[in-house]
Amino acid sequence: MQSSLFSFSRAARPLALAALSLAVAGALFAPQRAEASAFQLKENSAKSMGRAYAGSATAGGDVSVVVNNPAAMTDLKGTYFQADVTAINFGAKFSGSSRDALGRPIGGGNGGDAGTTMPVPALFFATQVSDRWHIGAGFSVPFGFLTEYDRTWKGRYNAIKSKFESLDGTLSASFDVTDTFTLGASFIAQKTSAELTSAINFNAVGLGLVQQAALAGKITPAQAQALGQQVSLVVPPGSDGLARIKGDDWGYGWQLGGYWKLTPNDRLALNYHSKISHKLEGTGNFTVPTNVQALLANPTVAALLAGAGGVPFTHTTGTADFTTPATATASFWHQDEKFGLGFDLAWTKWDVFKELRVDYGNPAQPPSVEQYNWRNTWYAAVGGDYYLNDKVTLRAGVSVDTTPTHASTRSPRVPDSTRKFLSFGVGYKASEHFELNAGYTHIFVNNAHIQGVASSTGDTLTGSFDDYGNLLSISAQYKF
Repeated sequence: MQSSLFSFSRAARPLALAALSLAVAGALFAPQRAEASAFQLKENSAKSMGRAYAGSATAGGDVSVVVNNPAAMTDLKGTYFQADVTAINFGAKFSGSSRDALGRPIGGGNGGDAGTTMPVPALFFATQVSDRWHIGAGFSVPFGFLTEYDRTWKGRYNAIKSKFESLDGTLSASFDVTDTFTLGASFIAQKTSAELTSAINFNAVGLGLVQQAALAGKITPAQAQALGQQVSLVVPPGSDGLARIKGDDWGYGWQLGGYWKLTPNDRLALNYHSKISHKLEGTGNFTVPTNVQALLANPTVAALLAGAGGVPFTHTTGTADFTTPATATASFWHQDEKFGLGFDLAWTKWDVFKELRVDYGNPAQPPSVEQYNWRNTWYAAVGGDYYLNDKVTLRAGVSVDTTPTHASTRSPRVPDSTRKFLSFGVGYKASEHFELNAGYTHIFVNNAHIQGVASSTGDTLTGSFDDYGNLLSISAQYKF
């Protein structure tokens, strides 16, 4: 028995550490649920939301251009302060099945509604410092999501809780090159943080170790069968652990914008926002069931692990390189006496996210690589304003937002698919100095199919998500 345990333990270590590495990789990185493609957030302006973000940089009178296109500050004559807050309500309900690496059904429910309601704030300041110069500052949340499933759901080995957030501080300036053309630039400081949890299938880890040892010729088929039976007795199905990872980092970027007054009634703006590179640094904590603790504490196993550099499934540090994508946006606005009409077209370079590599502080945990291979996305919007009178403005718009994910690699952390926005809004100008705006959007989401996505221990999840989203935003603007 001790000889078998020795062979099993020696063969087991590579797969155990590989399984842990992949589990940590999935938990250290958290990019998968928001109200734009993938985990991108557009929700920084109630006024712009009312027209589905059409004319986001050209409609005028919106201080959010400080972070969306600094050149458009040329239209803000005077000094402005604006505060926005958006309530994001979304739902994600799964239907389908899951199986472990041996094809056995995994018990548990469908996870409940993984969605939530969360606020997204934004603050902006802009002032005209001379006839041609404007400066501004802004705080916004360009990326973020939060999903959480029941802890015993059938996809628990893929994801339980996922939380991700990027907070941007932006300093902007613009210069009127001519009476009809303005250039703007911004410096951006971005704080990104992540927290993820998932269950660990220790039964699958143990059985996988036996299989790997047999394929490598380290044990005979008969020994593999006997060891598999021992694993199922010592660590039966349902012997779950829990991985919890937290990490954060500061990164820095820039953007450049151009703004053209094509005619007295027509305006065009172009903006490019750079990618921002991060090295997320975090810690990993693991909850291990008592039967697995006993196995790891076995004198033979403990001696082997100590000689190899350490014990897996213990507190450790981890780092992962991650880049928020570059974006390019074109915005057009036509102004008439009783109405305004706008268009936006935005491109996001999601193909920068091809893989995730995680390196660990614990020498017993080798680096791991997960493939994502996301694709670039487009966002297109049309919308407008109708001026009911001098004080009240009505807004409406529609848009479509494609997804960077694929059904073959889509994770339950990102039940994301192509989205369609239907938006309405209203503005009230209380005085020459004070203005209130509100916007509402309902998001229709295509079914997000998952085609057998595998966890780090080979558990597969197949099915689809029924998603929806509702956005409600309000803002107050004061002109000094």
